[in-house]
Amino acid sequence: MPHDGWHPHDHPHPLRRMVLAAASFLPFGGTSAQAADAAQRIAEAAQRFLGGLDEAQRRQAMIAFESGNRLDWHYIPRDRQGLPFSIMSRQQQDLAHALFATVLNERGVQTIDSIRTILEDLLRQQQGGRHDPGLYYVSIFGTPGRFPWGWRLEGHHLSLNVTLPSAGEVRATPFFLGAQPETVHGGPHRGLRVLGPAEDLARQLMGSLDDAQRRTAIIAERAFDDIVAGPGREHELARPSGLPLAEMGEPARHLVEALVDHFVDTLAPDLAAIQRRRVIEQELARFHFSWAGALERGQPHYFRVHGPITLIEYDNTQDHADHVHSVWHDLEADFGNDALAEHYRRQPHR
Repeated sequence: MPHDGWHPHDHPHPLRRMVLAAASFLPFGGTSAQAADAAQRIAEAAQRFLGGLDEAQRRQAMIAFESGNRLDWHYIPRDRQGLPFSIMSRQQQDLAHALFATVLNERGVQTIDSIRTILEDLLRQQQGGRHDPGLYYVSIFGTPGRFPWGWRLEGHHLSLNVTLPSAGEVRATPFFLGAQPETVHGGPHRGLRVLGPAEDLARQLMGSLDDAQRRTAIIAERAFDDIVAGPGREHELARPSGLPLAEMGEPARHLVEALVDHFVDTLAPDLAAIQRRRVIEQELARFHFSWAGALERGQPHYFRVHGPITLIEYDNTQDHADHVHSVWHDLEADFGNDALAEHYRRQPHR
């Protein structure tokens, strides 16, 4: 039981207030109808994107849904399948951005643009090699509007995986965001911290804990070298560790909820509302927050929020703690796995 008698239903918290507010705008039928509307606009934008390509580009962009490539995500510079920005015209790039905006809100689109066009360009200037804003790929898996299908935007420090198993289901995880440098140190973008707000919330949270709570939250004195649940290791963190929300005071709980919502609030409003409901349904009292590494700014650090099916990780250890990796997983629904099983059960594919 919570040490202060708190229960997630006792006091409306930030996520719950947002869910309740969003519910008043849902069409009849709730989240299924909402997701169906989202699925339609995503399919239409994908069709427009493909319609703006020539035949060779369409062949390059389109990949079979059953291909193992759909699950082969990563955030390092490497060869990828799909259509890179480098061979898209300006009009085609605009159509790609319109597709991204069907799943992401304005802040989400700005975040991925900053990673690709600002941070990656800085790395190209400083390091050369395979750092190139043009080497970000759009892949369309299957045929838009014919379920199941999906798409991915991926390149260095970016992997957004969108799956549409059916008309009433939209999944947008795993969603990886990275930032190198964590803080831009010079030039016209001096001071830019693309992923800084998440770190600030986590530090504020650690500062709100008492000594005993902080000791429980710290799971390692040394920060990890990278996120734990990386590509191929999505289920490596089987059990939450650290400090349960049920043992936190109300200010700390609200900061954990704000941290979760910071990641959810990269999505388009209707999809974010669905995800907030999904978080609430897990019972927030069962979530844990954990920290590893130094508490001093500028030192390597790592934190995670881990619920029954929600996992958020943030690691800043490389390059003297100036290189961030973060990921949001839905441990049941990554790549649409939860809904795909039901889809194939009802409609066997040969």
